[in-house]
Amino acid sequence: MKRIKFLMMSLLVLAIAGVSLVFIGCSDNAGPADYKFAQEADRADGRPSNAMQPLVAPRVTSAHKTEPGAAASQSPRAVPNEQVRARGAQPFDEVWVIRRYTQGTTQQQLDAARAEARRRAEQAKRDGLLPDPGTGRLAAQLPGEKQLLPVPLKHTAVKAQVDAYVATVDVTQQFHNPYASKIEAVYTFPLPQNAAVSDFVMTIGDRRIRGVIREKEEAERIYYAARRQGYVASLMTQHRPNIFTQRVANIEPGKQIDVNVRYYNALAYADGWYEFVFPMVVGPRYNPAGSADPVTPLPRGAATQGRNGTAVTYLKPTERSGHDIALDLTVNAGVPIEQVSCMSHAIDQHFDDDTLNVKLSPRDRVPNKDFVLRFRVAGEHLKSGLIVQRDPRPSKSGQEEGYFTVMLYPPSDLERLERAPVEMIFVLDCSGSMNGVPMEQSKAAMRYALQNMRPDDTFQIIRFSNNASQLGPRPLPATDANLARAMRYVNQLRGQGGTEMIEGIKAALDFPHDPHRLRIVAFLTDGFIGNEKRILGEMKLRLRDARVFSFGVGSSPNRYLLERMAKLGRGTVAYVGHNDDASKIMAAYFERTSHPALTDVQLDFGGAQVSGLYPRRVPDVFVGRPVVLKGKYVGAPPTRVTVRGRAGGRDISSEVSAKPQAALGAGQPMAVPALGAVWARMQIADLMDQATYTNDPHQELAGQIKRIALDYSLMSAYTAFVAVDSSRRTEGDTGTTVDVPVPVPAGVKYETTVGSEREPEVSQRRPAGGVRQ
Repeated sequence: MKRIKFLMMSLLVLAIAGVSLVFIGCSDNAGPADYKFAQEADRADGRPSNAMQPLVAPRVTSAHKTEPGAAASQSPRAVPNEQVRARGAQPFDEVWVIRRYTQGTTQQQLDAARAEARRRAEQAKRDGLLPDPGTGRLAAQLPGEKQLLPVPLKHTAVKAQVDAYVATVDVTQQFHNPYASKIEAVYTFPLPQNAAVSDFVMTIGDRRIRGVIREKEEAERIYYAARRQGYVASLMTQHRPNIFTQRVANIEPGKQIDVNVRYYNALAYADGWYEFVFPMVVGPRYNPAGSADPVTPLPRGAATQGRNGTAVTYLKPTERSGHDIALDLTVNAGVPIEQVSCMSHAIDQHFDDDTLNVKLSPRDRVPNKDFVLRFRVAGEHLKSGLIVQRDPRPSKSGQEEGYFTVMLYPPSDLERLERAPVEMIFVLDCSGSMNGVPMEQSKAAMRYALQNMRPDDTFQIIRFSNNASQLGPRPLPATDANLARAMRYVNQLRGQGGTEMIEGIKAALDFPHDPHRLRIVAFLTDGFIGNEKRILGEMKLRLRDARVFSFGVGSSPNRYLLERMAKLGRGTVAYVGHNDDASKIMAAYFERTSHPALTDVQLDFGGAQVSGLYPRRVPDVFVGRPVVLKGKYVGAPPTRVTVRGRAGGRDISSEVSAKPQAALGAGQPMAVPALGAVWARMQIADLMDQATYTNDPHQELAGQIKRIALDYSLMSAYTAFVAVDSSRRTEGDTGTTVDVPVPVPAGVKYETTVGSEREPEVSQRRPAGGVRQ
């Protein structure tokens, strides 16, 4: 009776919030694989909910927090109104409140379920129950057009709002079933590497089912159980900080299911311009032999099930799918916007007072390159600033808690100081994925660099693909003769072979260092590599006092790798798109490195209790490139920060004052969850970096990542979003799995990155960045 009263009171509280609840529970006599979903609430609008059939469900937890080891006798916990609203729940959403039980599906059972799903899918193909969706069929072909193939992903709609320098982005993926039988759609796609993914909703008709965040293995168990028993379900997992997979199970013929993802991220600022980036396609990766978690590129129609790591299937140059993308962006910078530039896409733009509205042109909606929009705000220079925001959630300490962001812009007097001679090391990616436009862009940038070396500098040029070679055994003085020799060397470079970036890193960092010059290493690459963790680890071992600057080349570079390289090397990152002026971008690089950086930076928060500062080690501050740090405070918020550092051989000190609390963007407060979610995402990134450089035998770092991700409802390598529609079972057995093929990024050649349809004997050795050996 007490339990019934508890449930009644919980449901009453949540009904007031306009939210329909679904409890995922366990029958009293449940065995390890005998769990049930049980709906316990009617809709908030008074209409009765649909009856449901039992569904296998694994060990699960309360919706907002995981508590390992929770006992089976625990009661479901209602979520307070303010917590439901903070997570973005809307009236008539179906929110899943989930309990954990000590019993549950084991990892062996999960693996067995996956194997059984693969077996049934392959058997369905052999039995002719469904035409092999991987082979495609010709839906329409117009004169001079490419073959149009039916794929489960019909359309992607992106709606973004930028307030000051924080973006809130909603991505809606519209899945449908163009076949005659039931399918499961699998789509691998990119998001910004610093995206704090915090919201997940599955829409079926007029019903919105809000997904929940779970530990990754737990979410997979829920999803595969629902898939096996015929329920519509969706699962979103992370493979890299910028690569995700969406799975939608049991899509019936002719039906459509929408999946909406919301994320927050901070915009980059460089040389007077803010930059909003929305990546649209995962570039093909090269996976060196022995890669533990490869991202394998495959021709459309190749088998993806049972492979190690992540597989991405690509359309042939003669094919395209009906999948297109629409993007609607609103920018409220808080100050007038003076200039707008979009070199990646055709756009339609207009201003409403000081608010910028941008839409992707209908003639440029093929998702095969990153969308990059830059805007310059009014004023001579961005000034250093401190922004604080109170956490709206109940405080665990009993004191006020909140978050802050410090933006450090280099002092103007740095521009008057000349730098000392440097040792410039240029490292060029000459793998197959760079063949064509990316290679020409890299060479144009290199020509400018060589023409602007100082006589007292030394330099070295290193190229890498399957191996590495260099211009000479040691850095050369920047004489006219040596520079002419270097020009000839650069002009004869070609893109071919694999992407053994480790060899380039060793060649750039291992040879003896000139103690009288600062070593500056500039990498020019698309970053199409599948072993990012090993690359960053090798850099950490060899870096010493070198500074690393990374140049991302091409239409869809691996921004996660390039930005982590620059952060680790205390440098900066720049991107050279297909339509960008490579010489101009290299000129900006030389402008930054022509002045000394503010180094050995230390911050004094004047007695405020702060923690969780990210980056943990404050980077050097270069002219034109501010450093943004994020942290958390307890008690009184920081109101002033004293910044100390060294530049040009002398000490520099300045103060940064706080702006009005939560004042961002034309006097409007930032969305409540944004700053906290962005801070939490940076903490996860910091812990992942630590896991890259150190051993974690007891999974302590993994445990910390899980706790932060679950507490803030964020995606991570160890957590995932899952949603299940348990109102009805779809008809028929498990459907065929259909991978959504994607176009090769613009400017990247299919032949040297994906190749023919012949399956390699060892898939992880397929040279995604180069020709097949």
